[in-house]
Amino acid sequence: MKPVDTNGYRVLFLRKKDNEYAARAEEYIRSHFPQATVFSGSRKDKLPPEVLNWKGELLISFISSWIYPASLLESASVAAINFHPGSPEYPGTGCTNFAFYNDEKEYGITCHHMKAAVDSGHIIQVKRFPISSGDTVYSVTQRCYHLIEESFYEMMNCVLKGEPFPVTNEAWKRKPYTRKQLDDLCHIRPDMSPAEVDRRIRATTYKTPWAFTKIGDHIFKLQAEHNQ
Repeated sequence: MKPVDTNGYRVLFLRKKDNEYAARAEEYIRSHFPQATVFSGSRKDKLPPEVLNWKGELLISFISSWIYPASLLESASVAAINFHPGSPEYPGTGCTNFAFYNDEKEYGITCHHMKAAVDSGHIIQVKRFPISSGDTVYSVTQRCYHLIEESFYEMMNCVLKGEPFPVTNEAWKRKPYTRKQLDDLCHIRPDMSPAEVDRRIRATTYKTPWAFTKIGDHIFKLQAEHNQ
């Protein structure tokens, strides 16, 4: 196949803010595609309104929490793809947390075509790895980021060569987890057993704990234990 003309190839790159892996991917996009449009944001940031007017060849969502309307996805004439930190068994929000809660021994990342419904498009690539007893949500997340960056360069190599993205027989295994379900996983209740409390704390601790308990209208957040 004929390599693409990168000077005229329009890419919309939407990425996670304050993330070194996403920052390197942005540098790659800017260096290879002069017509690229780039935005970064955190979970609380709204999708920039100017994004909705974009039209081009390729839309890339790189570890981004934004949800895109169908009209934007359809504005990408070649493809709209997402790099998701979670294997097909764990679509949606808090995927790594639920994998830890379920005591999974294997996890991974997924690159897939995007549809308006979250994590529902055809899967392009999956990279899996084992979870060890010494792993944490943080360590597994970092491994996911590393593999996402690896997958990103592989997919961009397809773009530069003018080759189609890979096709797999992988399929999503369940409905996407929601923010409400993740918040509920963080909620420690008095009737829970000590084992259940420990299980939830391990599953919802990133660099610091996300777990909390509620008494009346008051919320008490778990504090990280520091060695004296």
